[in-house]
Amino acid sequence: MNKICVKMESLPENISFARVAVTAFISSLDPSVDEVSDIKTAVSEGVTNAVIHGGADYVSMNLSYLDRTIIIEIADTGVGIEDIEAARQPLFTTKEDMERSGLGFTVMESFMDDVKVESAPGEGTTVTLTKTLKNRE
Repeated sequence: MNKICVKMESLPENISFARVAVTAFISSLDPSVDEVSDIKTAVSEGVTNAVIHGGADYVSMNLSYLDRTIIIEIADTGVGIEDIEAARQPLFTTKEDMERSGLGFTVMESFMDDVKVESAPGEGTTVTLTKTLKNRE
């Protein structure tokens, strides 16, 4: 299993860095262009949620893969989510004043094989994204 951990300040400009970091990390697996796009989009949504809603100073991203299965953990130690099921519903947002669409989890779920959310109020949130790449022929 290959692993890497990235810790970044919780700033909007670091969202694009997270996308580049995950792309570089999985490049040796020779993913398709569509797979890279899917993963980058899901990571972008996950890190955006941590930056916009988390309220922590830092966001960490733990990347790993075994064979062709990629696991991405995006975590913050911020405010946490009071009701995870409500937060996962399309159009749910706590930031109406920022014109947030409330589709972050929906987007992540549509591009990844599995999305797990662990959170507790006052303790932060960890989102785990999993995707198995297709074998290239």
